[in-house]
Amino acid sequence: MPSLVTATWSAWRAANLPPTGRFAERDLASAIVKLGIRVPRSARTAETLGAEREGTGVLIDNDGLILTIGYLLLEADSVLLVASDGRVMPASIVGFDHSTGFGLVRAHQPLGGAPLELGNAASARELTTAMVAAHPGAGGLSYVCITSRRRFTGWWEYALDDAIFTAPARDNHSGAALINADGQLVGIGSLWVGDAINAGAAFPGNMFVPTDVLPSITPDLIAHGRRRDAVRPWLGVYSEEVRGHVLVTQVLRGAPADLGGLKRGDVILAIDGKAIGSQSEFYEVLWTSSSAGDEITLQIWRNKLVRELKIRSIDRMDYLRPWSVSTH
Repeated sequence: MPSLVTATWSAWRAANLPPTGRFAERDLASAIVKLGIRVPRSARTAETLGAEREGTGVLIDNDGLILTIGYLLLEADSVLLVASDGRVMPASIVGFDHSTGFGLVRAHQPLGGAPLELGNAASARELTTAMVAAHPGAGGLSYVCITSRRRFTGWWEYALDDAIFTAPARDNHSGAALINADGQLVGIGSLWVGDAINAGAAFPGNMFVPTDVLPSITPDLIAHGRRRDAVRPWLGVYSEEVRGHVLVTQVLRGAPADLGGLKRGDVILAIDGKAIGSQSEFYEVLWTSSSAGDEITLQIWRNKLVRELKIRSIDRMDYLRPWSVSTH
């Protein structure tokens, strides 16, 4: 992990002394589109993600298939895209993958641009320069430094083994492309983070989802709208790690955890008798010891007492408003 000083210098250099050469050899604009998504105000995700969402999409094949970050698409009623030449056209949702967070849509008309080639995300090393490409209204193109590669755990039952963190931080990062020096796509923008080097100090940046797994899951997403392998169990819990303990910060109304009696302020001690001491362990035990639909036993600490709760997990998509995907 780079030091704070090294990361600061590298991020400044990437932003202020942008490289030439291979980065400047191709026009990327035709592969970058703007997405506008509308969601019913009654949707479960409307409160947290909004009923009108906007982000970037990246053309990845010659048939109008566009990659973006999937939370933009959850419970969507309609998707419009704006091509680089200003044309506005409808698009269909193709699929969503909860494990990675990727979402796919397809344009209804030819975009006319060259798709971005997928690169080797595993080779995107710390302290190297990369380009972030978003639609013009979201900041367009800029250079960043890859400040760290590490596991990421989110409070919404989400984790990545090897996320890509970059700096300087960019707003309007949702769905933005992270592009290596060869002009290849290696990541999709997901989050703004407060510490992009995991040094325990404020160092704002962004987290990108690496694209290496995309070729293996794309056929399932196109054919079925989702992966066909075992579905991860989902409880509907927001949590954070506090001094080696998993503290429940919110329980989603009507989710399995809510129906099973879990409450805000509970501390999760174990799952089916397997002790957990971190958020990462919480997810690992939950996802490896059961599948969606299984009943699990949570041992929790509440009001100075240890309690047991029986919770039947579900597929997260079953909790959300029914939605359809294109299989064309």
